[in-house]
Amino acid sequence: MSKVNITPLADRVLVEPAAAEEKTASGIIIPDTAKEKPQRGIIVAAGSGKKDEPMTVKTGDTVLYGKYSGTELTVEGKDYLIMKESDIFAIINS
Repeated sequence: MSKVNITPLADRVLVEPAAAEEKTASGIIIPDTAKEKPQRGIIVAAGSGKKDEPMTVKTGDTVLYGKYSGTELTVEGKDYLIMKESDIFAIINS
């Protein structure tokens, strides 16, 4: 997890997507054109929540989110997604 100088507002979170799979379980290498967007990532920063609704996720949580959720942005050469907390489906407990 990296430190970013972005603070999301309200119920938004900044997510660092996990790396896309390079190989299948059987060892076949997946070309770049066939790789799927990851649907899991780590929360790098979180807003303070809405007025009457505190945030249920926090920095450092590993989460699952929708395939087309969030807005992609690049900061200092790293890719991130910024999305609403409601776009997150689950927190992964390890």
